[in-house]
Amino acid sequence: MRLDSGMTAMIRSMAADLGLPVLTYYGLHALGAGDTTALLAGTLAAGARLVWVAVRSRSVSHFSIVMGAVFGVGLLFTLLTGDPRFLLIKHSVMSAVIGSLFLATAWRGTKPLTLSAQQSFMPAKANDLAAEYAANPEVRRGHRVASAVWGSGLLAEAALRVVLVYLLPVQVMVGLSTVLTVLTFTLLIAWNARYIAAHKQTGAAVPALV
Repeated sequence: MRLDSGMTAMIRSMAADLGLPVLTYYGLHALGAGDTTALLAGTLAAGARLVWVAVRSRSVSHFSIVMGAVFGVGLLFTLLTGDPRFLLIKHSVMSAVIGSLFLATAWRGTKPLTLSAQQSFMPAKANDLAAEYAANPEVRRGHRVASAVWGSGLLAEAALRVVLVYLLPVQVMVGLSTVLTVLTFTLLIAWNARYIAAHKQTGAAVPALV
């Protein structure tokens, strides 16, 4: 199943965003650092990468703003309470916020978050994508359907993670939380690809979603 350039860019970005904090956590934990210290270091490493990407691209996307805000809230609550679980729950907060935005923008008359995601991962084609969305009703419908599916999937992932964070040890959840994110996005991307392929067979114009 071939992925388009937007999906490929998203996967590469996610691999770095998810892998860096996990490697930092387990590396420091192996050296004797406690859960809170290792998780704080992993979160700071992820935040530093976020800043580096923004400086390199000379732009800040909506996703970067949301991620930065969630990182900050997670750090604040962890420092105030001393509970490292807040640094894991922040991922659920981020998924819930983004999932809610996907659902909210699935309504007609609102720019869908799937279009914003495409433009974020393919900035060189941002204007062409916006023009295609404005001119083609099938593309608009495709974005609405995709926004609804992605929103529902991310909200389900967020709820499941919160439950698991309070049922399992922190050391287990650091890795499992990442696995949960990867699995959720893998399923959603696979659905995207099948949705696009099914509509192309009928000759309908659909967007290269996300």
